Amino acid sequence: MTRPVPIRAFLILLACVLPLILPAQTPAPGPAVTTDQGLAALQAHQPAQALADFQQVLQTDPNNAVAALYAATAALEQYNGPLAVQYAEKARQLDPQSWKVHTTLVAAYASAGMTKQRDDERNELAQLHATGAPDTRKASGFLLEMFQLGSYQAEAIEYFEPMGKFHTYYRFLVHDPAANTTREIDVQSNDFDEKSWEQTHASQAAAGERHFQLTDASGSTLYRSFSGKPDYDQFRAMVAAIVQSHPSK
Repeated sequence: MTRPVPIRAFLILLACVLPLILPAQTPAPGPAVTTDQGLAALQAHQPAQALADFQQVLQTDPNNAVAALYAATAALEQYNGPLAVQYAEKARQLDPQSWKVHTTLVAAYASAGMTKQRDDERNELAQLHATGAPDTRKASGFLLEMFQLGSYQAEAIEYFEPMGKFHTYYRFLVHDPAANTTREIDVQSNDFDEKSWEQTHASQAAAGERHFQLTDASGSTLYRSFSGKPDYDQFRAMVAAIVQSHPSK
């Protein structure tokens, strides 16, 4: 007499055999990642997650200019200049008329150390500001660069025209490791100091030089003053030296 197979042993045997006799089934795909999800990750200061989201969007929709532009932004926030350039240039290819693409490209080129391309984009932005659509003419300036200073980070803003009564050319926002803004360093050339400087530096003024001050936003701290031309790379080096030698105010 044949002994019956215990029910538990039968179930184990069935579990082993079924995959061999039933057709394989593909698991149902999960919900598609959207640009909104990536944007939410960006806003939550999660650039790595945001970049992964935008890359997934581009896998299924390679002509999505918005996803490419946001991917460049996410790469910038990770200080990955070459990758930011890759996605920003793709966005320009897909949407060559976009003003926002140029504002991202200039920061991407700066981050990648591509100085000529950076300056070409600065000139392009100045031209668009002067002659472009109303939304471009309303802008007072743009983010020129994001860079690291040890454990601190800085954002450099360039203005199309010197701003305010103190004629601010550039503004550097410095953030601590927790992303708190610890100080603002402005590059200014105010009329009062400029007029007195020109009286004693006529030849330099005639050559296009001015008197500049590196000061905090309130004007209460003067880091240094000097004469010269409004050269961004010179200002950047000065700000880096100030922050690295005096990390806190």
